[in-house]
Amino acid sequence: MPIYEFRCSQCGQDLELLMKFSDPHPTQCPTCHQDGTLTKRISQTSFVLKGNGWYETDFKTKPPAEKKAETPVAETPAAAPAEKTAAPASTVPEK
Repeated sequence: MPIYEFRCSQCGQDLELLMKFSDPHPTQCPTCHQDGTLTKRISQTSFVLKGNGWYETDFKTKPPAEKKAETPVAETPAAAPAEKTAAPASTVPEK
């Protein structure tokens, strides 16, 4: 559950309350007992991401040495186009 901060506009008292998101916000100051004087404050969170994998530089690219290891080492030249050879002299029809 998150911790919410409130401040009384009448007496200046600061409060920290551990509340559910669905809980109603308090309206009465516990110090001066004035109703409708509490306002919600916005504060810095203590949420910190530690470790690897949280930043785009951690997972974007791999070093070139690792990329070469992923490609096949031996490529066959079978995909190269075949050269046309001349027909043997005996099979060429004469005019």
